[in-house]
Amino acid sequence: MNNYILRVTSKDKNIRGFFAVTTGLAEKARTIHNTTPVATAALGRAITAGSIMGLMIKGENDKLTLQLKGGGPAGAIVVVSNSQGIVKAYIENPGVEVPLREDGKLNVGAAIGTDGKINVIIDMGLKEPYVGQYGLVSGEIGEDLAHYFTFSEQTPSAVALGVLIDKDYSVKAAGGFIVQPLPDAAEESIARLEENISGMKPITALIEEGKTPEDIMNIVLEGFEPEVLEKYEVDYVCDCSREKFEKALITIGKEELEKILREDGAAELVCHFCNTKYNFSGEELQKIIDMI
Repeated sequence: MNNYILRVTSKDKNIRGFFAVTTGLAEKARTIHNTTPVATAALGRAITAGSIMGLMIKGENDKLTLQLKGGGPAGAIVVVSNSQGIVKAYIENPGVEVPLREDGKLNVGAAIGTDGKINVIIDMGLKEPYVGQYGLVSGEIGEDLAHYFTFSEQTPSAVALGVLIDKDYSVKAAGGFIVQPLPDAAEESIARLEENISGMKPITALIEEGKTPEDIMNIVLEGFEPEVLEKYEVDYVCDCSREKFEKALITIGKEELEKILREDGAAELVCHFCNTKYNFSGEELQKIIDMI
């Protein structure tokens, strides 16, 4: 099983964690969007985070949208996840190129930028969705989310996200974790957790070595006797359809559709999340116009 996430608690129930290996998920996104290495890294990190955060929402039919808009050349990144961690995503500029960092690593922070916010939208089927936001700190995504959880949701969190790119630009390793001490966690437990995390290898190095989410859990939560509560198989699945795009055309309105029919004679709509094209002939457009 290439893509799965563990939902975990410490034995004393004072620390919760989510541990993910998402190599296949990130590679699927790269193939769909034909991303450059830095865009692959940015999108892969965001997808891992979005999938984990989807598992945090309570309602079975709830949906979470993670938006990163930092004003950088990559443009916006949007990830949509359901309560089972199934995601779809896009990056506004999949062809983005930025110079490497001084240490030779991909500069995700420069691609995303810091002149903007991280937005988390949870649609619970109510009139208004829940919206949380926080200013981007580094554009590296993991650090930004740690700040979001700590200051916007008042939940101190350790967040690690990583994507390792192979020589052929495919995804060699991807994954991450989000660990959160709960309000009753003792100071010494938090100190031990920080010590465990500061002493570990980068997340992608562990995954490249063949470490599983269980292995990573045991490294991060050493001394806490972690218990696995649930294991989720996750995937990149777009739920677009011709019917949904037909509804989208209806929302454009009669006047605008008549203009498209008059000037173009047909319409081609492309899904942002999977690049599937939906073509509507002039005859089909006229039928939609007649329905309105």
